[in-house]
This record gives sequence, structure tokens and C-alpha cells, in this order.
Amino acid sequence: MTNAIDRNSYISPKAKLGRNVTVGHNTTIYDHVEIGDDSVICSNASVGEPLSAYYHDDRYQNPPTVIGPGSTIRSHSVIYAGCEIGEGFSSGHHVLIRSDTIIGKHCSIGSLSDIEGEVTIGSHCRLHSNIHISQTSSIGDCVWMFPFSVITNDPYPPSHDIRGAHIGSYSLLCVHAIVLAGLRVGENCLVGANSVVNKNLPDFSLASGTPLKVLDIRNYAVVGKGKLYPWMTRFERGMPWEGIGYEAWAAGQLRSASCHGD
Repeated sequence: MTNAIDRNSYISPKAKLGRNVTVGHNTTIYDHVEIGDDSVICSNASVGEPLSAYYHDDRYQNPPTVIGPGSTIRSHSVIYAGCEIGEGFSSGHHVLIRSDTIIGKHCSIGSLSDIEGEVTIGSHCRLHSNIHISQTSSIGDCVWMFPFSVITNDPYPPSHDIRGAHIGSYSLLCVHAIVLAGLRVGENCLVGANSVVNKNLPDFSLASGTPLKVLDIRNYAVVGKGKLYPWMTRFERGMPWEGIGYEAWAAGQLRSASCHGD
């Protein structure tokens, strides 16, 4: 299928668009951008936004930027040069993703979110609206961050001692949760609403409040509902185990890893 490019948009001759790519009006796609098949770049977006050297260095070359196939970049989003984003990505409106960010497959980032660069995000992550992730932070697979949650990176601002935090796979940060610089949230953790994480959390932590209280999430139950966490066995929409169940999928992953290890 042919591409649909609005006449008011600019596509650099050094950019590469796959098959069946749609580009809305007033959108700019800069040098060395590669957009995968069946992607949609909506109006007033910027992909491959140049780094600061572009404005004062005549020798500047835009770093490569990759948007995987089947992605949707919604209006007024800005993705800087040097990012690598996997297939099936979806952004909300007014999303900012700065340079050298790597995002896995089938992730979504909600409107008005800010990814400050040099960030690594795994696959199947769901970042809701108004999320802030500081430089050098990292996030595992299947992580959920709910509105207004923040990851910081400066232990005593302002300083040059930049330490991004890490969020382990399958963990959840509820609304207005804050993770302080350089800390590590383990896998399968739940950080409650309005909580400030000021210490490392082991796997399977239920952390809530300020000051922070930490329990083993496997011992947490809601009256009449039983144990709700880990959450993967009771939720599957958009997850890699959709239609087969988490336990069957996880078993398949173990078999695959075992075969590759032989």
C-alpha cells in the first residue's frame, strides 16, 4: 500500500518510511529517521528532533532514530534523534521523548508525559498520562506507571551526581508515587498512591505511605477478594500472555530460555 503524506508536512530525503505509513499535517520527520510499516504519525508531531548541536555546529549529523512497525505517534508529540522504539508503540498527545531512549515492543506512553533521555524501557509497559522519568532511569517489562508518578535522578539537587532509578518487571507505581534518585524497586512490587520511595525495595514489596511502610505483597489480601498480587494471573489485555494465560506463557518462556542455553 502507498503512504499517505499530508502536503503540509516535511519529510527529510534522508528519512526512510516503510509501507503504508500515514503522516498528518504540519509534521516534521528529520534526517536519519526510520519509520516502520503500518505506522501513523499524526499532525504537528516531530520525529528525529535535532539535538542542541544542530543549532551551532555546522558538522552536526542527526543520530539515527527508529520507530518500529505498527506504531502510532499522536499529535504534538516530540521524539528526539537517537531514540529506538519497538513495534506497536503508542503515544498520547504532547508526549516528549528525549534522545538516547530505548523502548521495547508494544509500549504506550500517555499524554503530557516526559521521558528525559538516556532511559531504557522494556516491553509491554503502560505509562499513563503526566508521567515524568528522569535521565538514566531504567524500567523492566510489563511495568505500569499511573498518572503523575515520577522517577527522579538527583539525590541532592542541583548536582552533577545523576543517578537514575530502576523499576523491576511487573511492578506498579500508583498515582503520585515518587521514586527517589538511584534507588531500585524490585520485581512484582506495588508502590501505593502518594508514596515516596526513599529506600531500595526487594521483590514482592507492597510499599505505601510517607514515611514508607513495606510489607510482603504475597501476604496482602482484600477481604472477599483474596490475594490480588502478583497481578498477572488476573489481567491479560495487551499483555504477551493474552489468550493463553500468564502461567502457560511463563512456562513457555522458561522452555525457550532453556533451549537457548543449551
